[in-house]
Amino acid sequence: MEVGRLPLSASQRGKLISAGYTTLASLSSLSPSHLARDLRIPESEAFEILRVASLGCRLEQPDKRTAIVNGGQTAWEILNEEKLYPRITTSCADLDNILGGGINCKEVTEIGGVPGIGKTQLGIQLAVNVQIPADYGGLDGKAVYIDTEGSFMVERALQIAEASVLDMSQYNELLRKESRACQIKIQPTDILEKIYYFRICSYTEQIALINYLDKFISEHKDVKIVVIDSVTFHFRQDFEDLALRTRLLGGMALKLMNLGKKYNLAVVIFNQVTTKCTEGSFQLSLALGDSWSHSCTNRVILYWNGDERNAYIDKSPSLRSASASFSVTSKGIRNSASNHKRIKLM
Repeated sequence: MEVGRLPLSASQRGKLISAGYTTLASLSSLSPSHLARDLRIPESEAFEILRVASLGCRLEQPDKRTAIVNGGQTAWEILNEEKLYPRITTSCADLDNILGGGINCKEVTEIGGVPGIGKTQLGIQLAVNVQIPADYGGLDGKAVYIDTEGSFMVERALQIAEASVLDMSQYNELLRKESRACQIKIQPTDILEKIYYFRICSYTEQIALINYLDKFISEHKDVKIVVIDSVTFHFRQDFEDLALRTRLLGGMALKLMNLGKKYNLAVVIFNQVTTKCTEGSFQLSLALGDSWSHSCTNRVILYWNGDERNAYIDKSPSLRSASASFSVTSKGIRNSASNHKRIKLM
C-alpha cells in the first residue's frame, strides 16, 4: 500500500512523500524520533503516523494460510515470452539494430548524453512512433511524456508526426504494388491527441506524478510508453542530504520498473551528464551516481564523434555492447548521413 492511501491529512501525506516515504514498507522499521526528525514534526505526531501505518500494514497482509507465491516460471517460458515483447522503433535502422529491434517493452531504458545531442528529439520520436498502427508493425498505443526541463516543443512533435504519416503513406504505396495496401486512418493531429503531456516543476511534483501513474495508466490501458525528460533535472538542485536523494530515486525507480512489467509498456528515462574524477583526470559520466545506474535494464549513452551523433549500448543483460550513428533531421531521428549533421531544425 502507498502512503497516499492512508487516512492521514494531506499535509502529513505530502511531508511523507517529500521525505521519500512513499510506501508502508519504508515506514515499517522507523522509530517515532527518527520520523519526527525527517519530517520536522513533533514526536507525538510521528507516533500517530506510524500507528496508522501499522494498521494499514496489517490490513494489507494476506492470510498466511492461503498466501501463494506467484511468478514461478521456467527459463524456457521466459525466453519465449521475451521473443514476443513488442518493440518501439526509433526510426533509425542502425540504432534499432543495436537495440535488438527498438526500445523494448517491460523494460526501463536509460538514455544519457550531453546537451544538444538529441535526447529530447529521441523522446518525442518515441512518443510518436509508439502510435504506429499494428498493420505497419507498430504498437498502436499512446504515450505519457513527463517534461521536467520545459524542453518539449509541440511544434516539433507535429513535425515528427507529419513525417511519420508521410512514411506510412510511402510504405502504403509499396504495399499497394503487392496488393496488400492498408488504409491510412491516422492523421498528425490524431498523434498529438495521444501524447499525454505532464509539465513538472519540482522533485516533489515528480514523485507525486510517478505515484499517480499507476492509477492513470490503469484508466488509459493503451499507454505503451512513459518518457521522462529528464529524470535528473530537479534532483540536482538543492540536495544537501544525499541519503534522502538516493532513497527518493530508489523508490521512484522501483515504481517505474513495476509499471513496465505490470502494464507491458516501455519506460524511457533521459539523464544528464556530469564530470567524474577518475585516477586524477576528469571524465564525463551520467548523473545521479553509481547507485542510480542499477535502476535501469538498459543504458544507452549518446555522444559526439566529430560532427556525427552516436549511440553506445553501455549496459544491458541481453544486448551486446555496440555503437551506431544517427542523425537528427527535420523529419526526426533518422540514419546518419553527411548532410544531416548539426542542422538547424526550427
